[in-house]
Amino acid sequence: MRRSLVLTLLGPDRPGLVEALSALVARHRGNWLESRMASLAGEFAGILRVEVEASSAPGLEAALRSLEADQGLAILVKEGRATTRADGALLTLELVGQDRPGIVREVSQALAAAGVNVEQLETECTSAPMTGETLFRARALLRLPRGAADKPLQASLEAIAEDLMVDLTLEPAPSPPLSETPSRGARAGRG
Repeated sequence: MRRSLVLTLLGPDRPGLVEALSALVARHRGNWLESRMASLAGEFAGILRVEVEASSAPGLEAALRSLEADQGLAILVKEGRATTRADGALLTLELVGQDRPGIVREVSQALAAAGVNVEQLETECTSAPMTGETLFRARALLRLPRGAADKPLQASLEAIAEDLMVDLTLEPAPSPPLSETPSRGARAGRG
């Protein structure tokens, strides 16, 4: 029987972390299924899902504890749960505007009020090409509740975008969704 494990990692970024982690997974005959990893403010942060034979899981977890001590990482291992896929519509949200505190809070409040699940969220701050001002960018994959229409959500988000003075688009998710597109695959720190 195979077990699904979800791992979160945080620690000082340096070359070789992804390789060390992938070597442990491979050594315990695990399968690296999906991940999101990034270098943030000099720290390596990641989340990944691996599948491993139940008999190999304790050994992998012990090896991860060793890696945690050797590399100065904080690693959390959780048993993955079998889930049934929600059947509400998938939407992508893109937002760009001058950075200021509260953008994520205001948008996420509207999403929560509408019962929308945020399945993925990527944000970053960049410099505007001409002015050099700090721009905030967000891209999210959203799942509407079953049977919900996107028009009320669109209206609510447009009102927030106007108040925040940001550009916001909400449209049906591409097929395949963000998590499965080749250009948006696993994000990795230095590996």
